[in-house]
Amino acid sequence: MLNIFLCEDNPRQRSLMSELIQKTILIEDFDLNLACVTGKPHEILNTIEKHPRTGLYFLDIDLGCDINGLTLAQEIRKYDPRGFIVFVTTHSEMSYMTFTYKVEAMDFIVKDRPNELQSRIHQCIINAYQKYSSANNHTEKTFCIKTADREYRIAFDDIFYFETSQNPHKLLLHTMD
Repeated sequence: MLNIFLCEDNPRQRSLMSELIQKTILIEDFDLNLACVTGKPHEILNTIEKHPRTGLYFLDIDLGCDINGLTLAQEIRKYDPRGFIVFVTTHSEMSYMTFTYKVEAMDFIVKDRPNELQSRIHQCIINAYQKYSSANNHTEKTFCIKTADREYRIAFDDIFYFETSQNPHKLLLHTMD
């Protein structure tokens, strides 16, 4: 499962972006989790420090905190070097700074264009999920479950055991969560 993180200090913008992300997850029916929505960068770092996995990060640059979005992205890279980072900001002039901070951003979205905001967030989620789901992307061993319209990947480290089911040709999978 790919976790999505959103760090935006403006409550109205945070709510709007969270809603756009949740709609995309529902529309696309992806195995995604909106793991953390906050205005506090330290909360993002604490979450990924406790549960280090590949994530998709939507970050504002000006967070009104001791850490800006670019510094937050640098810290995220320490825990999640393969994560997908997207900057969503009103500061279009800061786009070149993503190269200075060497954070390998997936996209740089300007918030001042609401129509573009929705489509770009949607496209970033699709793109990140396709790359994450690619068989070439997984460094850890995973068990893949395919249903008619969905695919789930569970890390072998998260699996406790398999059990045969009462129903023929079925297995029960027991995991940490």
